[in-house]
Amino acid sequence: MPGDRCPTGVGPIDQLLGGGLETDGLTELYGEGGSGKTLVCLQAATRLALADRWVCYIDTEGVSVDRLEAIAQGHIEQVLKRVLLATPKSLAEQTKAVSTACALARDGRRPVGLVVLDSATFYYRLTLSGDSEDDGRQALGRELAELVATAIGSHLPVVFTNQVWRNQRTGELEPLGGSFVNHAAKTIVRLDKLTGGRRRAVLMKHRSLGESSAEFRITGSGLE
Repeated sequence: MPGDRCPTGVGPIDQLLGGGLETDGLTELYGEGGSGKTLVCLQAATRLALADRWVCYIDTEGVSVDRLEAIAQGHIEQVLKRVLLATPKSLAEQTKAVSTACALARDGRRPVGLVVLDSATFYYRLTLSGDSEDDGRQALGRELAELVATAIGSHLPVVFTNQVWRNQRTGELEPLGGSFVNHAAKTIVRLDKLTGGRRRAVLMKHRSLGESSAEFRITGSGLE
């Protein structure tokens, strides 16, 4: 397995990514609700925590502790000791949480193995209904820029999840934030809901791999 990859622990997704998450850039996961974005993040976070690496997890939508416990498979206490969880309640608090996570990663006193922002656009979306869209876009842009700099400077995988909107012209689901968000990510994966617990991951962007797809399944103990 390539040395510059960080496996998520989800076999089909790791194969899709050529071994796992790249360790010097941002990976964007986008898809409709229930497509498995958070579960992929939790699976990766659990794997790193059990390897005694610290995980900075910024949660804007409410992580299920029960789901994390199921993924940890009897090792939840060990996982929780290594997951630094932030739960911002506004875009301003999210920006502060990103800065704190990046500072911890750069500091080096704790071996941070992963930074997760789940989701990056929850609070940004709220600005779209008012007159503060420009402020929201600037805040999100600064967050992504700081995450990019941290990923490169600390040789660290960073994952952010993104919500979607339906393009009325094409009927397709597209990630929020447009080109400025997509440009920040070196890797972009779209997650699709299939029947039952089946899901499909589609590699939309990668600096060295072509577009491809893989299927996985949501189970009671995580993803397989």
